[in-house]
Amino acid sequence: MSVPMSRPSRRAVVMSSLGGGALGLLAPGRPVESVQASERRLDGPSPPPPDSKVTVERRGEVCLIGLNRPHIHNRVDPEAFGALARAYAAYDADDGLRAAVLFGHGENFSRGIDVDAFTDVLRTGKARAPDADGIDPLGRRTPLSKPLVAVVHGDTWNMGHELFLVADIRVASADTRFAQDENTHGRFPGGGSTVRFTREAGWGNAMRYMLTGDHWGAEEARRMGLVQEIAPDPRAALDLGLDMAARIARCGPLGIKATLASAHVAVGQSEGTAFSNLAPQYRALYGTEDFLEGRKAEAEGRTPIFRGR
Repeated sequence: MSVPMSRPSRRAVVMSSLGGGALGLLAPGRPVESVQASERRLDGPSPPPPDSKVTVERRGEVCLIGLNRPHIHNRVDPEAFGALARAYAAYDADDGLRAAVLFGHGENFSRGIDVDAFTDVLRTGKARAPDADGIDPLGRRTPLSKPLVAVVHGDTWNMGHELFLVADIRVASADTRFAQDENTHGRFPGGGSTVRFTREAGWGNAMRYMLTGDHWGAEEARRMGLVQEIAPDPRAALDLGLDMAARIARCGPLGIKATLASAHVAVGQSEGTAFSNLAPQYRALYGTEDFLEGRKAEAEGRTPIFRGR
């Protein structure tokens, strides 16, 4: 089942094609208009350009990033991987964007890596780091400093599952079919699942699927702690992901960044280092305009308007 597409919204929506590497109107620092959360829920993604392997659509303070190779089940080739890396970097650098949603156009989120395309690149000897001009979408190096919500449906296999695991919050349609079955094809999960899947689902759960190559569904993913929300169908899942991103965007962006930074240190370095950083991180927020706005809005009984300053 494909994610239903509605007509393009005229409310603060910008589409940029990244298939050739141009970031277009998603340039860092470009001002955006604010839209209501209810408006974000009403409109699905704009119909994607057929020649764009990764789409980027701007909705106020929320960025939609879409995998767009539905004819090949959104398998990721080197060009798509590079475009995704650039999209992540542009989102991370843009002060006007506060949350991003990753999803897949068509009937599946992604069946993973386009093995033939990557093999051809390696065979020619022209391979280079596919994220050399962006942020690694698989989170193996510097992570995003801002929140990423992943919304999946249909087949979510191998690299598709690994892109999903990088997200901070994960939403799945009830029809999602997960897999990490590289070992059945003479490969292995080289995009981070040996680390992230094992850490988040537990050794036995991760090995049960990686070593056998068996597939699993949305409810099993929730049992293992990999999915936070399940929606009845792909469109409902995307609506839920957009609503989640909108709620994040209404929070103080400096506090959101500090929260992610602290958690990344705890997981990637040590809990001791994360604990030792808490006091200076907290003190730094006390001197910001957003902190004062939060206190003032609370006293006045209104919704705060955060500026990220």
